[in-house]
Amino acid sequence: MNLMLPSARRKDGEKQPCITVGKFDIRIPFVHYEWEIPEMIQACVVFLTGTAATQYLQDLFGFTFEMALSIVFVHELLYMVNNTMGDPLIGGWITPAVPLITTFLLNFEGTDRMYALVGMELILGIMYVVLGITGIATKIIDICPQSLKGGILIGSGFAACCGTYGFLGEADGGRGFFTYPISWCIGVALGLFLLFANGFGKVKFHSKNRAIKLLTKAGFVPAVIVAGVIGIAIGELDTPDFSDVSSFWFNPLPGLQWVWDNFSIVGIGIPPAHILLQDLPMAIICYVIAFGDIVGGTAFMEDTKRYRQDEKIDINPDRTNICCGVRNLIEAFFSPTCTMSGPLWSAMTVSVAERYKTGKDNMYSIFGGACTFNMTKWICQLIVPLVTLVEPILPIAMAMTLMIQAFGSFYVGINMCRTNVERGVAGITAGAIATCANPAYGLFIGIALAIIMEYIGMSKKERRANVEEGIEIYLKNTRDELAEMDAKEAAKAAKKA
Repeated sequence: MNLMLPSARRKDGEKQPCITVGKFDIRIPFVHYEWEIPEMIQACVVFLTGTAATQYLQDLFGFTFEMALSIVFVHELLYMVNNTMGDPLIGGWITPAVPLITTFLLNFEGTDRMYALVGMELILGIMYVVLGITGIATKIIDICPQSLKGGILIGSGFAACCGTYGFLGEADGGRGFFTYPISWCIGVALGLFLLFANGFGKVKFHSKNRAIKLLTKAGFVPAVIVAGVIGIAIGELDTPDFSDVSSFWFNPLPGLQWVWDNFSIVGIGIPPAHILLQDLPMAIICYVIAFGDIVGGTAFMEDTKRYRQDEKIDINPDRTNICCGVRNLIEAFFSPTCTMSGPLWSAMTVSVAERYKTGKDNMYSIFGGACTFNMTKWICQLIVPLVTLVEPILPIAMAMTLMIQAFGSFYVGINMCRTNVERGVAGITAGAIATCANPAYGLFIGIALAIIMEYIGMSKKERRANVEEGIEIYLKNTRDELAEMDAKEAAKAAKKA
């Protein structure tokens, strides 16, 4: 049963109905796409991941939970900009950058810290919009050496491991392993197992068991729930306190009024020039990471299109850039957040796309799944009993988000490097980014090292030959590993026979 009006139906092979304005395809719920019940149910659980951003705002700026939730309320609302304007990707944080942003902001105190966050999001928003409108984003990222891009990702992973929600000691302000040792270990281990483990990966892609399929679609949320329940049961986490719940719906307006007056460009004005100059390298780091998400998300969606010939999905990286830029600019002017507004929540984009691939009867349009998910997730932020229920486990949810992102950043960043020289440059860049008080210093070190090690004294032809040799060695090693695995599987089969 499709919950939509007749106006949302399309002819096979055409785009989902919309109002086209330039690069944008505007869609209204029910009028231009169906409401998907499975994505609605999933969002009612997954919303706690976005709510975990309140922890960073409380830690960095001393906000109350209600004030932080008011900011997150705006952030979650703006996720719908991309899908409403025709982008099929489900937006998310620029997660790998979050530990680096935190380290950077800790260099400032008081109002300067607010200015630093506002300025960073302002510059990032302008970069998104300008590069999206001009269409030169791809060329700029192509110029960026692989070693530098890999180093940024690896460095963000190190920063997450060494940061507040990783292995930082309690005496230094840590709120991770040493604060919640049992629930943290169980949650992180289970989350990594569900998403990355070889054993479970083999099962989830071939099993027809409904429970396994459900776990596959839920991402790491089951791990958050298990860790939260265990943490509350053993006393590491507080029990939900419903004594102060006096209404069903949360009213964000009082908190937002204070934010507008004291924590946004509208209230405190444009940051001073010297802070904007310090913000620029961090904004570049955020954009490099975000552009990687745009490239990866676009490639994944192009592959998804092959499974459904009944809907024409228009994928436009320039539109994605512009939508993300608008979100960041709105936040900078009215409600800044330290997670930034990124183009892709990969886990949920994959989850929605996998169900979409199963056919028109299961999901009529990719926009139905994406828009339903984001709208429901935003509505859940307003349901006070639901938010109160998950509030005690938000530190664990944040820790798991960062550790899982660190794991992904490590293997993606390492695989981006194709030669030993690139790996060496990436390693030093990563170390500098993760350990310098200002991560921007690490970026400058990486740029200088890449020029010295990869460009000086080398012609373009020689650089290309080195890269091709590195790729060939990598492919050979991969083939050898696969052949060894096949031999072991054959030996096991023969032994059983």
